Amino acid sequence: MLLLVFAALLVVAVLVSERANRTVLSTAVLFLVGGFALGQGVLDVVEVQAGDDIVSALAELALFSVLFTDGMRVGWHDLRSAWREPGRALLLGLPLTLLVTAALAHWVAGLPWLQALLLGAVLAPTDPVFASAIVGRREVPMRLRHLLNVESGVNDGLALPFVLVLITAAGGTSAEGGWVLVEEILLGIAVGVGIPLAVLALERLPFLQASRALQPLVTVAIGLLVLAVCQVTHANLFLGAFAAGITVASASPRFRHEFERFGELVTELLKLAAILVFGALITPAFLFREISLAGWVFAVLALVVARPAALLVSFLGSRIPARQQVAAMWFGPKGFASVVYGLLVLESGIPLADEVFHLTALVIVLSILAHSSTDVLVARQFDEAEADAGADDGRARAAPP
Repeated sequence: MLLLVFAALLVVAVLVSERANRTVLSTAVLFLVGGFALGQGVLDVVEVQAGDDIVSALAELALFSVLFTDGMRVGWHDLRSAWREPGRALLLGLPLTLLVTAALAHWVAGLPWLQALLLGAVLAPTDPVFASAIVGRREVPMRLRHLLNVESGVNDGLALPFVLVLITAAGGTSAEGGWVLVEEILLGIAVGVGIPLAVLALERLPFLQASRALQPLVTVAIGLLVLAVCQVTHANLFLGAFAAGITVASASPRFRHEFERFGELVTELLKLAAILVFGALITPAFLFREISLAGWVFAVLALVVARPAALLVSFLGSRIPARQQVAAMWFGPKGFASVVYGLLVLESGIPLADEVFHLTALVIVLSILAHSSTDVLVARQFDEAEADAGADDGRARAAPP
């Protein structure tokens, strides 16, 4: 039944995608609302639980694909050539967002500091896929699009070690357990760097070159091999994916270009499937009985205070125009990485795991609804501003000397 529901919603999403690009409609909202309406407590068509194998497997596979594609989007050359403004958002804005969110979680939602910091780490990454009109429209300045693209491509991977370490700390594991976590992280990075370099070196040999038609599959094969090796060796799967994407993009821009469109489509399919399942987990009881008023207040403040305040500080002294700064402050949608990080917390069994997951899910739901419904409106503001500037220039040239 889940496959039938996903296929039907996918058909609808594809057929309305052109209109969605020009209006406040959103395919992400369609799958989220569809999952909620068809889930338990409403129509009871889709029955899933947070602990089901399909939930964890789909979330794991989707996040691997997301991080691999994100890494492919931001190779080392991109970071070196234009790192200054994304660097502000990543090196200062990301930790500040984590800390402000944690402070709100502690003082407003009443979480202990350790769980509050964990919630801040889970909610720190952004995902501009839920605000595609901003990063995909030509009328939006390239400077802003580049900032959001690089930031979102890197912050998933940067936030993950904090999530893993804080989960370990909250679970009260021994020092040995902490060392095991460090080994998994380092091994994941090693696998993510070593396997792509080895495969790309083999592909450069005259008798092992891939045909033109199959070149996109070289990158797919690298990703699958990294996935399999990480699972066999118990290396960190997600950091392996992120490191592999960056390595391929840096070592072979040709394969990065060949994979780009195909990889984005596969990632989008996996994301939409995971959002559908995530929506089915959000029951009416979850929204209206399991979350307190303080939780709702925290969720709103996490969106309208945490990121704007953090980026306001990180942009001090920069030359980014005010309009672009405001757009970057607002468009920090809580994306798919936060969904999976929230599930990792839920499955970890740490104290207050349910409460952390509930608050994570509520912020993500509100973020998808808010950011996916306002991206087109903000993009139009840049278009209108450009048109006004052009009209002013025209009048200035037409004025008599």
